[in-house]
Amino acid sequence: MSSRGGTRLHTRALALAVAPLLLLSACGGGDESGLEPPPLDAAESTATGSETGAETDQPTGQVAPPDGWEAGGDEDDPSGSPTQDAGGEQTEEPTTEEASEPKEVTIGAAGDLLSHAPVIANAQANAGGQGYDFSPMFADVKDLLTDNDLTVCHMETPLSPDNTDITVPRVLVFNTPHELADAVADAGYDGCDFASNHTWDQGLSGLADTQQVIEDAGLQYAGPVGDEADAGHYASYQVNDVDVAQLAYTYTIYNSGQPTTDIPPEAPWLGESLWPVIGAEGIIEDAEAAKADGADFVVVSMHWGNEYWTDPTDQQREIAAELLESDAVDLILGTHVHVIQPCEKINGKYVIYGLGNFLSNQSPDTTAGKLRAETQEGMFARFHLAKDENGKVTSQMDFQPTRVQIDNHVIRLATPDQNAETYHRVVETMDRLGEDACDAEPLS
Repeated sequence: MSSRGGTRLHTRALALAVAPLLLLSACGGGDESGLEPPPLDAAESTATGSETGAETDQPTGQVAPPDGWEAGGDEDDPSGSPTQDAGGEQTEEPTTEEASEPKEVTIGAAGDLLSHAPVIANAQANAGGQGYDFSPMFADVKDLLTDNDLTVCHMETPLSPDNTDITVPRVLVFNTPHELADAVADAGYDGCDFASNHTWDQGLSGLADTQQVIEDAGLQYAGPVGDEADAGHYASYQVNDVDVAQLAYTYTIYNSGQPTTDIPPEAPWLGESLWPVIGAEGIIEDAEAAKADGADFVVVSMHWGNEYWTDPTDQQREIAAELLESDAVDLILGTHVHVIQPCEKINGKYVIYGLGNFLSNQSPDTTAGKLRAETQEGMFARFHLAKDENGKVTSQMDFQPTRVQIDNHVIRLATPDQNAETYHRVVETMDRLGEDACDAEPLS
């Protein structure tokens, strides 16, 4: 599989340039003074369209987790429409799709890579104290990650090219050793998005560094960019005769606890990576531009939702429906909430609202019971996308539940015989929107 970078064919003029508002991190270390996150129960399904993807303004019956709750510390660190012809008759708009042979591709995806200080400490131990080695953490899932035409990751935190200012306990601003990108590439990933609420943790230079570290590891990059000349960049993958574009958007540039339109004045182009700024309409425009540039399939990665909520909000579902009802978007991958959220099939195409945590230190055991067991869980999801000679896209999905072993941060498979509780919980969550909403099947 070979891959190449992509750039959109247009640049959107931005009307918003709001002054920065730096808020408390939402990916933090589990402040002992916080309230317990909401339980997994039917009350989650009462979320309304006014729910903005934050951990605030929860519906009745929910207890909001506190700001700064991306917890994961150890015990000492609880951290085409018709037209008319000349005679007035309706005619079908000519399609831009040329008659061609069908195309198909298999895409793998997994959830957040969230390197808390204890994860980094284990990587340092793996390297014998000299540098960092994250590779052992992916050993059990490497076969899953490599057995696809392409596989994408979500990088939750910035990456440091010189391993300075690395994440420390109880500081809710992240920075991860660059060796993580090498481990990700070695594990079988082909690219990563960095559309995250931690986009600005290390400022504009840190954003540029993160993109560079990812690309230096031989991976494609999707998400906000640190250089205005690179604005409109997206990841583009070439698999044999199939081209796949990956676009990525976040709900905040500054680490806000809720969706925001705040854009750094020194980097106004970052507004193009904010879905609260451009909306579903803007994402569709970007996806259409990627297809005009040659993409056969467009994958959209969305950083959204209420942290630690198993059910997607009405807002998530409304945006997903609008995107997938268009011909421009073929798959949506959701991140941010740190628990598995269900999948839904719309217009023959999938949205997985939340892929959970693939690698992190989040667990009830590391936060004095204040986080759900679900935060220790994630999944690998595989999508087979097919486009017929008329351009119609259909897809199928299967998935493998996973669980992080906290003592060494190895990502373990969850099956009916191994980590069975996690396995059954993830399988049940996939159908949480109804038996007919998602026809995905577990791999084991």
